[in-house]
Amino acid sequence: MAFVQFSKVSLAFGDRDILKDVTINLQTGSKVALTGANGAGKSTLIKVLAGLVQPDSGTRAVQKDSRIAYLPQSGLTHHGCSLREEADKAFEFGYEMQRQIDELGEQMAANPSNTNLAVRQADLIQALEESGWHRREAAAESVLLGLGFSRADFDKRTEEFSGGWQMRIALAKALMQNPDILLLDEPTNYLDIEARNWLEGFLKDFNGGFLLVSHDRYFLDVTINEVYELFGGDLKRYPGNFTHYEKVREVELKTLIAEYEQQQQEINKLEEFINRFGAKATKAAQAQEYQKRLEKMVRIEIPESLKKIHFSFPPAPHAGKLVYRMNSICKSYDGAHNVLDNLELQLENGDRLVVAGRNGAGKSTLLRIIAEQDSDFTGEVIPGAGVKIGYFSQDNAETIKGKQTILEYLEGEAPLELIPKLRDMLGAFLFRGDDVYKSLDVLSGGEKARIALLQLLLSPVNLLVLDEPTNHLDIHSKDVLLEALKSFGGTVVFVSHDRGFIEQLATRVIELTPGHFRTFPGNYEFYMEQIAKEEENEDAQSQAFAKQKVGASVNGTSVGGKVTTEAAPQRPDLSTGRLSYEEQKRLESERRKAEKLVAKIESEIEALEAKKSELEAKMADPSVYSNGEKAKAVQREIEEVSNQIDAKTAEWESASEALMEF
Repeated sequence: MAFVQFSKVSLAFGDRDILKDVTINLQTGSKVALTGANGAGKSTLIKVLAGLVQPDSGTRAVQKDSRIAYLPQSGLTHHGCSLREEADKAFEFGYEMQRQIDELGEQMAANPSNTNLAVRQADLIQALEESGWHRREAAAESVLLGLGFSRADFDKRTEEFSGGWQMRIALAKALMQNPDILLLDEPTNYLDIEARNWLEGFLKDFNGGFLLVSHDRYFLDVTINEVYELFGGDLKRYPGNFTHYEKVREVELKTLIAEYEQQQQEINKLEEFINRFGAKATKAAQAQEYQKRLEKMVRIEIPESLKKIHFSFPPAPHAGKLVYRMNSICKSYDGAHNVLDNLELQLENGDRLVVAGRNGAGKSTLLRIIAEQDSDFTGEVIPGAGVKIGYFSQDNAETIKGKQTILEYLEGEAPLELIPKLRDMLGAFLFRGDDVYKSLDVLSGGEKARIALLQLLLSPVNLLVLDEPTNHLDIHSKDVLLEALKSFGGTVVFVSHDRGFIEQLATRVIELTPGHFRTFPGNYEFYMEQIAKEEENEDAQSQAFAKQKVGASVNGTSVGGKVTTEAAPQRPDLSTGRLSYEEQKRLESERRKAEKLVAKIESEIEALEAKKSELEAKMADPSVYSNGEKAKAVQREIEEVSNQIDAKTAEWESASEALMEF
């Protein structure tokens, strides 16, 4: 069983303890979340596990030949080759194993009596087969498509991809390695909800062990079964999913808070006595004793990330029942294809509308139009009486600059009644302690985005348009934002890739696909149920279509030298470009099934070819070719596998022809 483990590992940066006698064991089957406040040292702990940072003391042990894959939060870029070629670099371990196998074969030919060489080669061949290396092309395709790349992307140069897609490439390579242990530092940061859903499924089926950091509660709940919390250098384990951890931690926190408050009372009394009587000769000795007690006292700390912080928006200005109406909205960027095509939308006061759809479907475009940031479209937009719009996107961060501190900047933006609450609100958005005195000019892009979001929430508006408001927030900050939005007295239109956030907030859904839209009453869970039902119906229709097609082929008969078949269902004419949405969905489902079948057959062919290679390698073994019976048996196996390859190749050709029809 593969494993990587710590025993009493410690690490300090200067006078700050990052890890104190930490013990952890990751092995095959481990499904672990690592949590803790920002700056607690989670990324450092992962780097120590990966062997990239050496601890000050303690031991790190790794099972021999265990493969560990590590994904950092950010900073990885790729260039100099195509996406397909970059993906193939994930399988370098297999190329190295194959090189060793070939080298051992040459040594065996020169030294046929050395049985140790044969054993080592057999072990390597088995390990290579179990690693999935022979099926690498199919594996790479599956992972890349799952993470949102298209087939058209495969031959693009990697330098053409933006920063977020660069990190998707890095994540894809980590997954393709089929490692024994996966270490993922915020892998969901750059994924849309479809890619997150795919990653959830991958991790559920993953045979190795993994440890990950994520700020998506839903994602954690469906993928992990134990949580490690890092706080003050100490690491504590909690069995169960993330929600269970939070419930247990909440009970612990109540006890901790009671002890903290009692200790604070004692500290206040001691400090008051010292301040009042420290200068008096009659009380000086007692004051000094109290001072020593204070210095020796082990201060109780409450994790910042678990402190409950609440805030509410300024009262929303009054607006009528009908907040916003859009009629026949069309938007194109190239003049030939509409991103939005005859879109109709009506917003009523109190709506919490989430905009769903894949990347490129027009979600951000729709939000910019509603927020009056884009006027280059056709159609009609009609804001309701008294509507005041507040808009947030990641671009807002670019407007935040200057020498002011964060606190000074927001004090100038906030209504008077909210100024006393600013420190708590900044804490909720991850600016704690002396962070509030940072100059705007030294802030990172993520920090500026959080300031821009908080700035918007301080403004009295009644229609909030939010494009990815949860980016750069941790789980507890999201909770604070969510509660504020749920109690907001106006209307919200938003895009988010955090499923838990969406499910808690949305009361309506609009789904965008290229050139199409649909609206769904009810929450996001209802929307997902409807989509699942549609996919089930599409699968049933596709299976029926396939059976009819196979039946037509099997039942074909020769009449007067001509082949007649039972009539197959007619495909809609693709040349008109006027397919209904339902027809498009059905054809897309059929195409996906055809692609999966082709990939499956390719994988089977690769496995058969690998088996044939192994058998041919056996024929080079002196103990085989020098024994007539053994040689004949192996030759028969080779012929049988060759026949299977021929049959599978014919299957592949048929399936590929069917795929080309799409």
